[in-house]
Amino acid sequence: RTQTKKRRKSRNFGYYVREGFGGIFSHGFMSIAAITIIAACLLITGSFSLVAVNIEYNLSKLMSENEFLAYVDDSLSEDQARALQSQIEAVDNVATVTFISRDQAMNDYLQELGADNDLYSSLPSTVLRHRFSISVVDISLLSDTIQKVVAIDGIADYSAAMDVANGFVTVRNVVTLVTIGMVAVLLVISLFIVSNTIKLATLSRQEEIAIMKMCGATNGFIRMPFVFEGIVLGLASALVGFACQWGIYELLINAIRTSSGMQLVSMIPFNRLAPIMAAVFAVVGLIVGVCGSLVTIRKYLQV
Repeated sequence: RTQTKKRRKSRNFGYYVREGFGGIFSHGFMSIAAITIIAACLLITGSFSLVAVNIEYNLSKLMSENEFLAYVDDSLSEDQARALQSQIEAVDNVATVTFISRDQAMNDYLQELGADNDLYSSLPSTVLRHRFSISVVDISLLSDTIQKVVAIDGIADYSAAMDVANGFVTVRNVVTLVTIGMVAVLLVISLFIVSNTIKLATLSRQEEIAIMKMCGATNGFIRMPFVFEGIVLGLASALVGFACQWGIYELLINAIRTSSGMQLVSMIPFNRLAPIMAAVFAVVGLIVGVCGSLVTIRKYLQV
């Protein structure tokens, strides 16, 4: 009996495969159109996602390098100023704290001036303040962190590129929202395309489905060939979309590398993203294909 069940399942699976591929080839143009459109949807969605990932990557690099200066009150000696470091390090969101004395600050300033430092080389270092160079963990919390540091007794002022920090945070938030919106819209479009492709197959076999129902065929037996067709369409779309995504991404990386004006932009190598992208494309393709099939065939099973 067990062997009989195995042979029956094997025959059923062969039937599902034949009927599924038969449905795809019987509507060749519509199937190609479905694969193309779904692949395009996946490509657009993937492109937006990669843009968001790379913005987050560059933003993370900026966070690790982003610093603001906290100036020590003039009345404090160098030893008293250094003693403030432990209090600053205890502030939430502070990553690293580096003390810069007046003398070091003056030397750094003169080095930045280079050949033009003759006018300032005679200035005493006392015209500058002791300071701390502070980097933060989360750039979006930079303003709150600055307020907490400035509130420490002995910190007189600060210097920070708030516009740059806020600009990057705004760009990240906008790209994230746009990506989520695009993913939602494109998934709906993909479901609609798959649904219509499967609908053509069911329309041409509507009478056959009715006869099979009257002969006692279960809904699962009737449904599976269409589900398999949706799976094939979804996986084929994922494969095409992934290949196109890889090619476009590599072209973009090469363009950025050869562009003199884009040297500050870093992009994650695609081979680091490829496993995740391939898995996401495959899963989304499967979900779109299966859901599109199930939604469509359910109507025609009510005989």
